[in-house]
Amino acid sequence: MVPLGTPAPPFELTDPAGTVVRSEDLRSAPALVVMFICNHCPYVKHLRPTLASVTSALIDRGVAVVGINSNDAEAYPDDSPEAMAAEIAEFGYRFPYLVDADQSVAAAYRAACTPDFFVFDGEQRLAYRGQFDDARPSNDVAPTGADLLAAVEAVVAGEAPPAEQRPSLGCSIKWKPGSEPDGS
Repeated sequence: MVPLGTPAPPFELTDPAGTVVRSEDLRSAPALVVMFICNHCPYVKHLRPTLASVTSALIDRGVAVVGINSNDAEAYPDDSPEAMAAEIAEFGYRFPYLVDADQSVAAAYRAACTPDFFVFDGEQRLAYRGQFDDARPSNDVAPTGADLLAAVEAVVAGEAPPAEQRPSLGCSIKWKPGSEPDGS
């Protein structure tokens, strides 16, 4: 895992409509949330409506939020840019949902699964890497975004996020053959 305090790896990605989003353009926000998500993962599907409402509330508070889909869309067509555009429309995502076609951004962030959440402070230094909350497709816990919200609230207040950071749990990133990161 990337150590806390690590600077956010820079990125320049496009959304399904071709709009370019650069990490450097998000520097004025008090916090930056980078989410590695996709369309077909049951863990992400379980969170979608709550993910949309939680991220909308964060955006309304001036927090920069981006979703990044790094899955191999050729092997997993449900994660294609066209399917991403449909997902945006269906769930009302207000955050840029970006295509990491060459998977370099997922590798730079050492993203392990979908969903995987990273919260950076106003200096774009990693303050939190962990789960959305305790909800899983296989349990009776309703999604709330409690863990992510606690981390963002702390960062925005200029405080350290909770010391206990529980790793995300979900589906592994679907790497293209031969492009799996070496874990270093």
